[in-house]
Amino acid sequence: MPKSIVLYVKYVDFVSEKFGRLAMYLVFLMIGVLLLDAVTRNVIRFPLSWCVEMAQFTMTAYYILGGAYSMQLGDHVRMDLIYDRCSEKNKARLDVATSGCLLFYLVCLLIGSISSTIYAIETGQRKFSMWNPSMIPIKCIMVFGIVLMLAQAISMLFKDIAKARGEAITHQGETPTV
Repeated sequence: MPKSIVLYVKYVDFVSEKFGRLAMYLVFLMIGVLLLDAVTRNVIRFPLSWCVEMAQFTMTAYYILGGAYSMQLGDHVRMDLIYDRCSEKNKARLDVATSGCLLFYLVCLLIGSISSTIYAIETGQRKFSMWNPSMIPIKCIMVFGIVLMLAQAISMLFKDIAKARGEAITHQGETPTV
């Protein structure tokens, strides 16, 4: 594979891993917020109106930012009625064949998320609730996460093309995997 593709794969994998690992820690933030809500509501009898929504926003950021890393690790959901019985080369060929659908979906999702984020910025969109938080931060996170997922999908496509051709894309110091 050309050096530019190898560098692309290397950097996208690096960024996906870092943001994926960062996203893993958001679970602890969510647990902390929900624990705070439980304690203030049940022990102190002073419910906080923002806790449940903050936990929802945190969970959204968790799965949006963790999607690319999950894809990189191969931990995503897959229909494997035929897939598991294939050789590594044929698995790569199937992945290349289905990548077009994934890329189309992610591009449509990105267009929609950009449109939604622009709307939120232009109108100062807020969630209609007692807490009334701005929707702009979570929508920006959504756009970033979808861009990251799209970049990772392209990285995976490059890796699958290399595998289907019997090659491997490796980073410096790693052993090739085919």
